[in-house]
Amino acid sequence: MPTDPVCGMYVPETTELKTVIDGNTYYFCSRSCQQKFTSPVEELKKLKKRLIVAWSLSLPIFIINYFLPSNLFLGIQNKYLAMLLLAIPVQFYSGFPFYHGAYHSLRNKIGNMDLLISIGTLTAFIFSAFVTFYPHSIHSSSVYFDASSFIITMILTGNYIENITKEKADNSARKLLSLIPQISHLIDEDGSILDVHTEELASGNNILVKPGELIPADGIVYEGISEVDESMLTGEQTPSLKTTGDFVSSGTKNLNGILKIKVSKTGKNTTINQIYELIQRAISGRAKVQRIADVFSALFIPVVIASALISGIFWYLYLSHINYPYYLDIAVLAFVSVIVIACPCAIGLAGPIALLISSNYASENGILIKNTSSLDRLTKVNRIIFDKSGTLTEPEPNIEKIVTKEGFNEDDVLKFAASLEIFSNHPVARSIFKQALHRNLQIIEAKNVKEIPGVGIEGEIQGSRISVKRKIDPSSSEVLVILDDRLIGEIYLSYRIRESAFPTITHLKRMGIKVTMVTGDSEIEAKRVAEVLGIDKIHSRVLPEGKSQIIKNYQMNGDYVAFVGDGINDAIALEVADVGIAMSSGSDIAKESGDIILVNNDLRNIILVRIISDKTIDKIKQNIGWAIGYNAFLIPVAGGLLVPVFGIGIFQILPILAAFAMGMSSSSVVINSIMLRRNIEKKWNHIKSGLDIA
Repeated sequence: MPTDPVCGMYVPETTELKTVIDGNTYYFCSRSCQQKFTSPVEELKKLKKRLIVAWSLSLPIFIINYFLPSNLFLGIQNKYLAMLLLAIPVQFYSGFPFYHGAYHSLRNKIGNMDLLISIGTLTAFIFSAFVTFYPHSIHSSSVYFDASSFIITMILTGNYIENITKEKADNSARKLLSLIPQISHLIDEDGSILDVHTEELASGNNILVKPGELIPADGIVYEGISEVDESMLTGEQTPSLKTTGDFVSSGTKNLNGILKIKVSKTGKNTTINQIYELIQRAISGRAKVQRIADVFSALFIPVVIASALISGIFWYLYLSHINYPYYLDIAVLAFVSVIVIACPCAIGLAGPIALLISSNYASENGILIKNTSSLDRLTKVNRIIFDKSGTLTEPEPNIEKIVTKEGFNEDDVLKFAASLEIFSNHPVARSIFKQALHRNLQIIEAKNVKEIPGVGIEGEIQGSRISVKRKIDPSSSEVLVILDDRLIGEIYLSYRIRESAFPTITHLKRMGIKVTMVTGDSEIEAKRVAEVLGIDKIHSRVLPEGKSQIIKNYQMNGDYVAFVGDGINDAIALEVADVGIAMSSGSDIAKESGDIILVNNDLRNIILVRIISDKTIDKIKQNIGWAIGYNAFLIPVAGGLLVPVFGIGIFQILPILAAFAMGMSSSSVVINSIMLRRNIEKKWNHIKSGLDIA
């Protein structure tokens, strides 16, 4: 049976609520879920309005009920009437999505939280409204407007936070399209250059791309030579040399030469648009873990309704048989007490309170949990796949050493090199220039600077000819600095492995988690890094769609996969993985695609967030256990179990006891959740000392 991609509820294929996108059919449990899926922005706006109404009116209801005396309203009935007027919009406007979901739940013959919320809040509201207008007809003057309103408000708040997370993921995909320049340089048949809107380009057109510009469409170079930054695709910072006959992709950056390109793909067929489509599909198609509360509700609802009906009918028949004058009142009170006591206040709090505490602790330790539902999936993860460049290694090359020739020192060599490299977009050039600034070296004016793609850069400084030639191998970048045909020094750079990588991977393997590395880099460089870190499984020369396919293959073989990455090229993988973990030093698109962000780029926090997820989910299950325990004990009490002890008069206070029981249930959940922080700290402090970097 398929599941609703929005809420995770099981849906029969016979439902009329379905949508086909790119050949894939998605089934929905309700019209609201279908609208959330097809028009998420519009649905988020509606949800925000419902939430504003709910909070604006629920708080006054709470204040009136508990803090304002009845004489302020000229009597208890007027006080109830004021709360009723405030509760109506919350119940029937803000709470409408729950009734909609409950309706479709009944149609599909599958219980869910919507049905339980609808039954509980409507029963509490209708009973309270009846007491408001007929205060002397029932042997109880209690109302539950505060309970029914706050249940709706709290659960709507959780839904809103979840929808914001989805919208951000969608925005991250849209940012990819901004990598396509709006204006392209079209080469006309007579050789003239015309600036046109990129959307006007067609396959077969010839275009010109200048140094420093983004390539607007996929195509083949037919004239020119240049280095192209393809890190958006491969994740590798080392540029790729492009010349006649080479393929170039939209969204990549031309660094230092003029390229003439024959367009082969435009619009939706370009590489950047295909990546966008893949991310969109991953966002909408991600399998949702069935909510614990929904599973509980499906089993619990029949029990609650049956118990309430049995209690009401029993007391109606029994008391009418013995000619008790208030048999109908008692029957109604028994039914209402059972339903109210089972209302999902504690169940609704079980998750949000624990998640709030764990999220706060995570943020204090450099971890941003964007999607709290990912914590449940993280507890099941048995394989973590790391991107290499920018994740296991530093994002830019570092200068390892400078070797000088006689008559020159390190500062001399670095100063001459930086004075030319300031004109280059090459990552090696940026590192050399940054190091010169760090040493407070004076940049000398250079003239007649010329960058030679794939070779280096040259120019005139103080009357001498200076050239900086880049010699790149898979494990390091060597720069030769030449003064008037004389070698004066060599600068060695490399992509250094992050200090936190080795202890993190060592401990993950100790935990029984399998570790894999994927990279767009060469097999030689991948093996070098893997050997240092003790990673056995590697995939090299992998493009973005290849990373997501590797993840899917592992998932098909039964693995729960977490992916850790930092680049635009990792966005699809971060969405497809069961849990996406993004480095804060990475691209905005990667950070918005990830469920979890390592703000301080410390890989050891992967272990901490696993501890947080384990402890949080355990605590949520404990909280639900408390809620179920209260219900299991108090439902029989609400049904009249204690009548033989206290007499039939106990029904006059049972609704009050029901409200008190809800409060106790919620309090136990809050108190239990407060202990979560201490549990996480104790476990983390025990492990952290073994992960300290020397």
